[in-house]
Amino acid sequence: MCYSIYVTPQGISFPASQRGSPPPIFRRVSPALETLLLPFSRGEFTVPKQALFLGAEPHPDLKEWPEVTGWQPSKPLADAWEKAGFGRMEQTGESWPLVMLLPGKSREETLAAFARGYDLLRDGGSLVVAIANTAGAARFEKDLQEVAGKVDSVQKHKCRCFRAVKTAAWNAATLAEWRQFGEPRQIPSTEFIVEAGIFSADHIDPGSALLAEHLPANFRGSVADLGAGWGFLSRAVLEKNLKLKALHLYEADARALACARKNLPETAVPIEYHWHDVSAGLPNKYENIVMNPPFHSGQSTDISLGRAFLRTAADSLRTGGRLFMVANRQLPYEPELERLGLVWRKVAEDSVYKVIFAERRMLR
Repeated sequence: MCYSIYVTPQGISFPASQRGSPPPIFRRVSPALETLLLPFSRGEFTVPKQALFLGAEPHPDLKEWPEVTGWQPSKPLADAWEKAGFGRMEQTGESWPLVMLLPGKSREETLAAFARGYDLLRDGGSLVVAIANTAGAARFEKDLQEVAGKVDSVQKHKCRCFRAVKTAAWNAATLAEWRQFGEPRQIPSTEFIVEAGIFSADHIDPGSALLAEHLPANFRGSVADLGAGWGFLSRAVLEKNLKLKALHLYEADARALACARKNLPETAVPIEYHWHDVSAGLPNKYENIVMNPPFHSGQSTDISLGRAFLRTAADSLRTGGRLFMVANRQLPYEPELERLGLVWRKVAEDSVYKVIFAERRMLR
């Protein structure tokens, strides 16, 4: 059975077919998560007294487990996990009898997560992974089997769940290669530090580069970088503007924010780093905002995410404040800017991207 759950500030509740009327904000349990827990619900895999969940997402079945601790670098998902009543940790130093894994989108990130799962397991413990077929589940199962020697597999909901038990027979050389994939590294021909799995982890995003090229050098007051990633736009702001009151980076991916701390130079400008879901709004207002808003949720385009960034930016600008943004040319953000009461102009465009400056005009 596929559950739907609603993640609200009060925690998890269930849809109308199961309990009353649904609240307005909801998140559907992913097929990969359903498949991950299926062998446990059917008694094929034993539920241990303790478990670590890498890439943790809440599910009603987990409420029945004795103890499950989650690690989740995405702020919205980490908040949903905690609001559902589960424990969360930022560092994962101890060993566990079970490590469950919902890996990210990139191949290097996934293989690094396999090695991390192995390192976190006790001898004889199980690594249980679930991946959608469209995300390469069969290939990743084969990768794990080549290292571990034996893998149990279940297929459901167009996903695969597979398990390997930690033994001394795992291929140590391949595990060492996979660990390297998870280490911070430099983008070639640059000084920027990145990590597998974060946005633009192997190159400077060309849209951000176009915006940086056109950023003015007359910023005053405080600046917010929304969806700051590993800090490229913030560094461009600092290099062009030496007299800022403050610079604030808002980023939902804790791994990217950690890279940003390494990528921004020491400066007299106070810099604050916020692990934060921009779509939920900001706690302060700013004279200037820069952003390259995301428009993907998982594998698909989700323009509502970009619109949420625009709403947050409009709400967070002081009167007379300015917004500097880049977006793919085909995304219809201009009507949203007008609806939000901002006056905008397009200052640059190439075959893929457009750069827009907008302003919250003073009231007359």
